[in-house]
Amino acid sequence: MTSTTLAASETTPRGRTDADRLPSLTGLRWIAALLVFGFHAGTMRIIADPGPQALVGEIFTLGLSGVQFFFILSGFVLVWSARPGASRRRFWRRRFAKIYPNHLVLWALAMLAMLWFADPINPVAALENLLLVQAWDPRPGHFYSVNNVSWSLSCELFFYLCLPLVLPAVRRARPWLLWAVVIAVPLLILALWPGQALVPESDRWWFAQVFPLVRSLEFWMGVAAAELMLRGRWRGPGLPVASLIFVLTWVAASQWIPAEFWAALLAAAYVLVIAAAADADVHGRRSPLRSRTMVWLGEVSFAFYLVHVFVIMTILRSTGDWGTGLPGWWGPLAVIGFLLLTLGLAALLHRYVEQPMMRRLAPSRPPRPGPPGAAARSGSLGGVARSESPGAERSEASAGPSAAGLPRQRASRGGADPAGDVEHGRTVHHGQ
Repeated sequence: MTSTTLAASETTPRGRTDADRLPSLTGLRWIAALLVFGFHAGTMRIIADPGPQALVGEIFTLGLSGVQFFFILSGFVLVWSARPGASRRRFWRRRFAKIYPNHLVLWALAMLAMLWFADPINPVAALENLLLVQAWDPRPGHFYSVNNVSWSLSCELFFYLCLPLVLPAVRRARPWLLWAVVIAVPLLILALWPGQALVPESDRWWFAQVFPLVRSLEFWMGVAAAELMLRGRWRGPGLPVASLIFVLTWVAASQWIPAEFWAALLAAAYVLVIAAAADADVHGRRSPLRSRTMVWLGEVSFAFYLVHVFVIMTILRSTGDWGTGLPGWWGPLAVIGFLLLTLGLAALLHRYVEQPMMRRLAPSRPPRPGPPGAAARSGSLGGVARSESPGAERSEASAGPSAAGLPRQRASRGGADPAGDVEHGRTVHHGQ
């Protein structure tokens, strides 16, 4: 293979088996999006009464870490789904086709809303946002400009540009080095708190929370975890235990643990849940995350994430309740209403923008390598090579473990990617 491919075929472990899809990771995307929605429901003053407002804030204190969840999940899924021989240009084109159309629609709607409310428009910030480079600009009013949640897409775009350049080295890395990445990332995140002292005080929030180089730590953690699992070297708890660890970490952090430890602890908890959910799909173990409802919610989660702040802010400003909230039961009811309205609009955006644009703009995925029947002759599960647009269909659970301990896969549909992309037929290695 040449240097223009994502990964050379000779770096793919031998004795491989093919798993079909990871629908449980699609379900996890919805949970991550819901955490972010809950955080903003608490911080955007939808509820006026102190009691209910405090309750929402208490439950979703750590909800901003849903973006951290997305970044780890993104690294994991993109490594899992990368095919030997896929060109860098094809990869970049698919990623652009997945994230940019939705972003462009929300950018235009947000700009129209700013004109409607006669808000001052910074043309430089607006252009940075349009081009998804705003996360590199630490100036106030720039990295959170226009549709402010799109700062995370600016980070994701940087990750996408880097991954094809780094993936061949990841494929060649020794297992101990991959484990070192997984273990070191939470420690590096923890070190950011004293490390912020090296940055001007006005830029510290941007440096720790937005700066793409810093936020890429979480992405590379997911990359390393996925590569370990592909080689059969991942060691972690099953999905029930990993989910319990996540819940206990969330409760302990929100109640007793100082804020400077939150991101590091949650990064460790999130990677355990992601790897456990992937392992449950590969081996056909029970997973509530791959129900039809959870998979559908996960498929629209990218659109939901992009829409939710714009919807809340626009409606509250139009009704005159921005900054004050709604009194009595109107506040909690408004939160539920915003959730349902945003979900409905996200479904429309997914159906009429995201999916059609993927069909038009994204190149088809290359077929899996090897002659027909080679996997069957070697005792492996045959990956199904498909070229329909990702995200166009739903996921179904695998049929259950086979006699060899590997899942018999249905022709399942749907998949997982923090930006909504879905990948097909990934090769999985279950031992050296």
